[in-house]
Amino acid sequence: MVVCHKIANFAAMKILITGGSGFIGTNLTDYYVRKGWNVKNVDIKAPKQVEMTSIWTQCDITDKAALSGVVLDFEPDYIVHLAARTDLDGKSVDDYQTNTTGVENVLQVSSQLKGLKKILITSSMLVCHTGYMPKDQYDYAPTTYYGESKVITEQLTWQNKPTCDWAILRPTSMWGPWFDVPYRNFFDIVGAGRYVHIGHRSCTKTYGYIENAVYQIDSILMNPTTDLKNKVFYLGDEPPIFIEEWANEIGRAMGRTVRRVPFWMIRMAAYVGDVLKLVGVRFPMTSFRLKNMTTDNICPLQNTYAIAPEPPVDRITAVGRTVEWMKAHG
Repeated sequence: MVVCHKIANFAAMKILITGGSGFIGTNLTDYYVRKGWNVKNVDIKAPKQVEMTSIWTQCDITDKAALSGVVLDFEPDYIVHLAARTDLDGKSVDDYQTNTTGVENVLQVSSQLKGLKKILITSSMLVCHTGYMPKDQYDYAPTTYYGESKVITEQLTWQNKPTCDWAILRPTSMWGPWFDVPYRNFFDIVGAGRYVHIGHRSCTKTYGYIENAVYQIDSILMNPTTDLKNKVFYLGDEPPIFIEEWANEIGRAMGRTVRRVPFWMIRMAAYVGDVLKLVGVRFPMTSFRLKNMTTDNICPLQNTYAIAPEPPVDRITAVGRTVEWMKAHG
C-alpha cells in the first residue's frame, strides 16, 4: 500500500539533483520546477534546456570541497543523486571516479545536513549482467567496469548509511524525450529503415519510459523506505517489452515497416564488427551487442510497484510522445 507523505507546503521544499543535466536529470528537474519546488541542479555539464541555466551550478562531484560548498549553501530538504559516468568504454574501474569517489563525497557532504529528509542514490541494473536475476539486494554479478563501479556505488551507500531516510535506485533501460545513446540510436535506426528483426530471436527486456520513471522516483522520494531489507528499487515498466513488438510500434509511429533478416547474416556482421573493434573502428554490430539483443533481461520491479503502482503513460502513448519530441528537436 502506498503511504502518502505528510508535507503540506510543497512550494517551500528544496531539492538538489546531481546530474540534473543528464537524461533522467533533465526530466526530473523539469518535473520539480513545474511543481514549484526550489531546485538546484549540480552538474559538470550545462542543462539541455537553456531555460534551466539559472538553477544550474557547475560542479564536479569528485571535488569534495566544491561539492560541499554548493550543497551546504543550498541546504536541500531532498537530494536525488544521479550524476555518473554511464558509458561502457572505461578500461578499468578507476575510469569511473564519479561513480566511486563522487558517491562517497555526496554521502559525506550530505551527512552534514541536519534538515535533510531523504536522499536517493542512483545505481544501475548493470550491477548484474544481462539475463541474471539477483537473489537479493546484495547479490551482484557485473561483467563490465561500469557495472563494477556501480557495485561500489551501492557498497559505499551501505557502508555510509545516511541518518535520514534513503534508498538506492537501479534504472533499467530508460527511453523517451531528452534521451541519448544508445536508446535514441534505436529509434533513429528504426526511423531510417535500417533496423531489422534478427531472425526469430527477439528477446524480452525491462525498459522504462522516462515520464513513468520520474513518477516512480517521486513516489519513492515522497514515501517512507525505512525497511533495510527493501532498500533497492528498479526503475522500469511492467510488463517487460518484447523487442520485436516494440520495434514495430516505433516503426508505425515513424511510417516504417521493420524487415526480418536471417540470424546467420547478423551473426556474420557481428564477427566483422568484432574484427573492426580490434583495430579501433566502430561498427553497429558486434558479438557483445548481438548477445545483448537476443538475451532476455527482466528486472524485479515489485518493490517499485508497491510504492508507485500506476505509471501515468502507456507504451503506445509514450512512443508517440517520443517520436514527436524527436521531430521537434532533430
